[in-house]
This record gives sequence, structure tokens and C-alpha cells, in this order.
Amino acid sequence: MKSKTYIALVMTLLLGASSSALAADTVWTSITVKEMHCAGCAKKMAARLYTVAGVKEVRADIEKKTLIVAPTPGATLSPRAMWEAVEKSENEPIRLAGPAGTFTQKPRF
Repeated sequence: MKSKTYIALVMTLLLGASSSALAADTVWTSITVKEMHCAGCAKKMAARLYTVAGVKEVRADIEKKTLIVAPTPGATLSPRAMWEAVEKSENEPIRLAGPAGTFTQKPRF
């Protein structure tokens, strides 16, 4: 079952990468998370990010524990909404960098 999920995620990523649907001037937002073990983790976080208004595409790099999010044309993505979407997927965002700035996790004392 894991291999089917992985294949589906890879196919989605490849199709997204091969299409020229996103303009060259698209400003991406990068979200680094504490843990991303597998394609299942990535898929779960991506599903939550797709619920954020204005999200057009989500790509995942499992090795770097990073999600890359593209907005629909003309949309402005809310950093807070994306941060909370990752938290709702039961993961912990560490850093979010995009056109609105760079945000990091608060230190816990």
C-alpha cells in the first residue's frame, strides 16, 4: 500500500513539474517541517495545504523535509493559514519563507 501511495505522489509531482501551467514569475512559499518520513506524511500535509484559500500546487521534498506551495494567479497566500494547515496535519512546521517574509517556530523554554 505504501508503494502505491508513493507512486501516486511521485506521478502527481512529475505531472506538476512537467506542465507549464505555472508562470515563471510565480512566487513560491517554502515550508520546512520537523518530520517528513515518507510519501504518506507528505500527502497528508499537502492535502491540508490544498484547503488553504489560493493554493494552486504543493510539491514535497521528503529528504529535505520541505513543502513548496504555489498560489493561484493573483492570490495572496496567508502564511498563518499555511502554518496552521501543517499543524492540523499533525506535523510541526519549523520555518516558512515566502513573499510575506520568513517565519520560524518560537523557541520553547
